[in-house]
Amino acid sequence: MSKLAWSGEIVGVQPRIHLMRSLDERQHSYLGYLLLMNGTVAGASREFTVRIGAGAQAKHQLHAGMRVSSLAEPVPTPERETADFYKVSALTVESPGAAEPPHPPPWCGVPPALEVYRERGRRRLDARTFDARCRACQWGCRMAVTMIIDPWNPSQRRYRFETFCYGPKSCALYRAGPTRKVPGRKGVSWEEENWVDEEATAHRSADE
Repeated sequence: MSKLAWSGEIVGVQPRIHLMRSLDERQHSYLGYLLLMNGTVAGASREFTVRIGAGAQAKHQLHAGMRVSSLAEPVPTPERETADFYKVSALTVESPGAAEPPHPPPWCGVPPALEVYRERGRRRLDARTFDARCRACQWGCRMAVTMIIDPWNPSQRRYRFETFCYGPKSCALYRAGPTRKVPGRKGVSWEEENWVDEEATAHRSADE
């Protein structure tokens, strides 16, 4: 597939993390970063998302307000991917943009290394709150989720998206939203209750 030219302003930079579920078992894969863009693709104005690797983010230190351009391909399975475009090449920073606003939330500066997200742990984030308030925040994350329905037949899978927060527990914008259920074989399901988030972030104080 030929690559498309795109350019525009970065609205936000967030981690790109994949979540694998099998009832109460879960595994996170920290894959890179996701750029939320407001610009043009092949000459057409639109909002879109682009996935990049950790190396590209470390090199360019991308953050909201920057103007960038590049080439990329549409992802082949959008129902399983949080990005619209991937296989980025010739990434160019055209304008450095302004510094991070002084009074977060949301936090819109240069996001930390992926290891920091892993160490901090995450809490579930209400999807409507994410869309309305957290899409530009470096601590927000919309994950592509793969659910293995039958552990004895791993080919039985379902896919969905879930939103999470890695930010300070004291954030005034945060809303947990309803608990999430994970389907299993023969109609069995498992509910991920509040204690899972509390355990994942127990090592952090309210302002961390």
